Amino acid sequence: MSKKKQDGKRCSFCGKSQELVNRLISGYPNVYICNDCVELCSTLLDQESTDESKDHSTSDTEFNLTPKQIKKHLDNYIIGQDRAKKILSVAVYTHFKRLKLHVKKSDDEVEIEKSNILIIGPTGTGKTLLAKTMAKILDIPFAIGDATTLTEAGYVGEDVENLLLKLLQAADFNVEKAERGIIYIDEIDKIGRKTQNVSITRDVSGEGVQQALLKLIEGTVANIPPQGGRKHPEQQYIQLDTSQILFICGGAFEGIADIVQARKGQKVIGFASESDSSKQLDEYDQECKLMDDIETEDILKFGMIPELVGRLPVLAALHPLSVDTLVSILKEPKNAITKQYQKLFELENAKLEINDGALRYIAEEAKKRGSGARALRSIFEEFMLEIVYNLPGSKKKEYKLKKEDIIKYKEQSFDIPKPEKQKAEKSKSPKTKKNNKAS
Repeated sequence: MSKKKQDGKRCSFCGKSQELVNRLISGYPNVYICNDCVELCSTLLDQESTDESKDHSTSDTEFNLTPKQIKKHLDNYIIGQDRAKKILSVAVYTHFKRLKLHVKKSDDEVEIEKSNILIIGPTGTGKTLLAKTMAKILDIPFAIGDATTLTEAGYVGEDVENLLLKLLQAADFNVEKAERGIIYIDEIDKIGRKTQNVSITRDVSGEGVQQALLKLIEGTVANIPPQGGRKHPEQQYIQLDTSQILFICGGAFEGIADIVQARKGQKVIGFASESDSSKQLDEYDQECKLMDDIETEDILKFGMIPELVGRLPVLAALHPLSVDTLVSILKEPKNAITKQYQKLFELENAKLEINDGALRYIAEEAKKRGSGARALRSIFEEFMLEIVYNLPGSKKKEYKLKKEDIIKYKEQSFDIPKPEKQKAEKSKSPKTKKNNKAS
């Protein structure tokens, strides 16, 4: 009888008999649980605890940085552009506060909507650097995409959903984490409408991309292919809600200053081409004032559609860089090029010093090239080529460079030696002339 009773014991959860499991644990009279169910329950409990910790971390994470602290961090890497840095600092701060309010959402509280940003500035003024530096501060996913590679859906190129894929990759494919991130879209001006006239043909990489971006920036549940666009049509899509993602767009908008001038009526044919107020300002101040005077009307005239401009309510204009600002960029930021070369010389047990006159000469040359701060590195690399080439193994351990040294190194690097044949011909030419006279 006792044997029959033992054979009749079964797990109260899965119904397996004692013979099919390794161990059967008895509890309340006639209630049993097998070792498989115990393992399953433990995994379920572990999963619930991790999910609770994730929810707790996402909801209770405190963003302790104030807008002033964010701007101070940006000041370590970016010289000038104070207004743009303040706008970005406030936007990121309010983004975190909005996320915290969204997690605690209740019917009584006021909803804070996101304010996407449009950054306009000449090339080399620090638009992309602002975004990259901001990404270092934040503990949320931050993705940088390029608008030039985007095309309208159905054509060769990347779809706009690939921007969200980059954000998802930055979040290690954690959808909840990605939905709280920030996306920076660079070169947004390159997708402007090519002409003001309505064309019969489709603007595949221009207006069509702007229209495709509307739903993402405003907020929608997008289907993202985890392996890219149309290359793997069999893949399952990942759904991502973009309503809480902050979008920052940046572009040079080359030629928008002329549009501002035309709107303000500063371009007048004849002797009264300059107003009295513009005469009082120098060229640099005029450029800065034109950037500050950019309005929505000018952006629309450039080729952006009204629907997209309306979804980017905050406008941050970057000023062109003056010579004094370029000098500061050479020596003040943490990643300044002079500090990089000084570190390189330290690795070779040498010391490098560059006086202010030399730095100002480099800044003036960079200003002439018109490519902003990017020209500083190219000029610096030009005159440092010979020095760094001879640095390893050199007995000289101290280098003090002045403006005259830079000019000399520059002339040496571009001095093309004349061929020997030309020298020989020149040496023969006077003799032939004497012979002709004698004859």
